[in-house]
Amino acid sequence: MITFIWPWAFCLLPIPFFAWRYLTPVNPGAGGALKVPFFSALSANNVHTSSTGGTRWWRLILASIIWTLLVSAAARPSLVGPGVPLPVEGRDIMMAIDLSGSMDEQDFAVNGRLSTRLGVVKDAADAFIERREGDRVGLVLFSDRAYLQAPLTFDREVVRDLLDEAQVGLTGQKTALGDAIAIAAKRLKDRPQEGRVIVLLTDGANNAGVMKPAKAATLAKELGIRVYTIGVGLGYSRDLDEGTLKKIAATTGAKYFRATDVKGLAQVYRAIDQLEPVDGDPIHVRPERALYYWPAGLSLTLAALFALLVTIPGAVFTSKNAPAAEAQKRSAKIQTCNPRRV
Repeated sequence: MITFIWPWAFCLLPIPFFAWRYLTPVNPGAGGALKVPFFSALSANNVHTSSTGGTRWWRLILASIIWTLLVSAAARPSLVGPGVPLPVEGRDIMMAIDLSGSMDEQDFAVNGRLSTRLGVVKDAADAFIERREGDRVGLVLFSDRAYLQAPLTFDREVVRDLLDEAQVGLTGQKTALGDAIAIAAKRLKDRPQEGRVIVLLTDGANNAGVMKPAKAATLAKELGIRVYTIGVGLGYSRDLDEGTLKKIAATTGAKYFRATDVKGLAQVYRAIDQLEPVDGDPIHVRPERALYYWPAGLSLTLAALFALLVTIPGAVFTSKNAPAAEAQKRSAKIQTCNPRRV
């Protein structure tokens, strides 16, 4: 559908008519008239001497078309396409994944085959990230120290690829829970407060890093960040500090989850989906394509054609056979205005 961004520009259309109707024409005067003895012969060969009534009408019609095209271009015509849904900018989620040595233990079974804890975590987290359409997702990996692997981004495919490439022991064998929360919170502090979320997954206890988990949780609370903690591992795990993970979640107004098998881990992420739902109502935008250059270009072409036709001898806008009476009248006028000879 074609629409005009500035339709009020069409109010300019009658300006030439009002100028012709109400403005006084400028009197050219006769100050520069000369007496030319051979004026009759000159006027007979001059193609610009006069115009017929039909020619004047053609000039008026063409000038009107050019003006209408110029006004149409000024009104900014645009071709508006059908509505295209765009996802609403939702939450900002930092995934913090443990890469300590214990994450290499094979105590999960997938399709009857043993799998490492990290392998199962990757699959579950990958499905979680894929579902977060409209959210910005980032990735923090931690073991002896924590580091930012992927900043907050709408490109969830990149985050999924970086998570898939993560390896156990990449930065050591220990677990720096506090540092992981602090680095993730630092990336979230400048984002809208209502949508700040950290999902922390680990199978151990804090035994490395600079910041204590309790201090990091307090910092996250002050920033309005909810920290969901997930403990993984079969049955009782001597390394898992569930008390600290529960305290972190409670301090920040979130929840702690325990995942002992593949199905349970998947359910944990789905529970987080319920607690932090995706903003599924999209924004519909209608793409616009500017078309003003078409009437503007056509008006320029017609104006150039008009100027060319009035300068070409014998053209439709000129009269080669001007009436003799008109030529004599002009000659008499010139002689009357300026009797001097050249």
